[in-house]
Amino acid sequence: TKSNQVRTLILTPTRELAAQVQDSVATYGKHLPLKSAVVFGGVKINPQMKKLRGGVDILVATPGRLLDLHSQNAVKFDQLEIIVFDEADRMLDMGFLPDIKRILKTLPPKRQTLMFSATFSDDIRKLAKSLVHNPVEISTTPRNTTVKSVKQWIHPVDKSKKQALLTHLIKEHSWYQVLVFSRTKHGANRIATQLGKKGITAAAIHGNKSQGARTRALADFKAGKVNVLVATDIAARGIDIVELPHVVNFDLPNVPEDYVHRIGRTGRAGSKGEAISLVSADEAKQLFDIERLIQNKLDRIMVDDFVPDHDVPESLKNQLPPKNKKPKKNKPRNKPRYGKDSNSKDKKPNKKRSFWDSKNKSKNK
Repeated sequence: TKSNQVRTLILTPTRELAAQVQDSVATYGKHLPLKSAVVFGGVKINPQMKKLRGGVDILVATPGRLLDLHSQNAVKFDQLEIIVFDEADRMLDMGFLPDIKRILKTLPPKRQTLMFSATFSDDIRKLAKSLVHNPVEISTTPRNTTVKSVKQWIHPVDKSKKQALLTHLIKEHSWYQVLVFSRTKHGANRIATQLGKKGITAAAIHGNKSQGARTRALADFKAGKVNVLVATDIAARGIDIVELPHVVNFDLPNVPEDYVHRIGRTGRAGSKGEAISLVSADEAKQLFDIERLIQNKLDRIMVDDFVPDHDVPESLKNQLPPKNKKPKKNKPRNKPRYGKDSNSKDKKPNKKRSFWDSKNKSKNK
């Protein structure tokens, strides 16, 4: 490869994922005459520029740092043959899209473009197809499915009691390695701090943390020095831990596809895992959207002392999926669900269903 040239470019949305991909490239290419490098923000740029002077066969990069390097002529794409988008759904969302379009303009028109993702919404699929010529789609599993080896359920709980319930679950079941998802950076910090006050070692990673702090937190979590890692969706892309036993959604994601990515951190490579979501009534819409996406109604399991006082808002009641098909006219039910026999004169009116109704309701989890 000539000076500053790159043959294959792999783009990732996060620094952690970039580092992980580079580790895999180094492992798989150990006995091949290939040069590779990884570049991302949050660290000094000069050492990265030096690595690229002689050119590399494979470059793993985050979009922002790649553009910085290109603007300084530290990386060139005249010889580029392949571009790969890892976690393509995230790479093509509105946050990254302007950078991606700028990068694509610098690449030679004749190239192979590969996109990999566990999920593809219809909007992202349409956008992806507009960026490539004559695309072919290969699916190893049905769209937006979750791994069968991951057991999923929700614990209904009032919002004000989520922190206490999380602490209770970790201590009650002696969970030693738990990845907790928070919707916000501030929330991630708060959850980790509160767990620490209860004697549970915890660390938070998100975009506001320095690269050094994020790397240390992840290393401590992998080594067992930290029992709980609290992460935002973006920061968690690239967390790859062998046999991670538990993932907890402290908050449900606003984008249902992110649920699939979140619980995909456990149950990897055929190992078993558990994905638990702490769901309050104001998250009803997010839950409906997730269940519609994965085509599965998650079991609602109550926990003693944490049974919620609040039900789903009235505005969302009509979104509750029907529990049973309506019986045909003039055909009484063999086993009436509510009240007495359907022909009885003093038949009781149907009982209103709660948002938390489930055929698998237990208080002993």
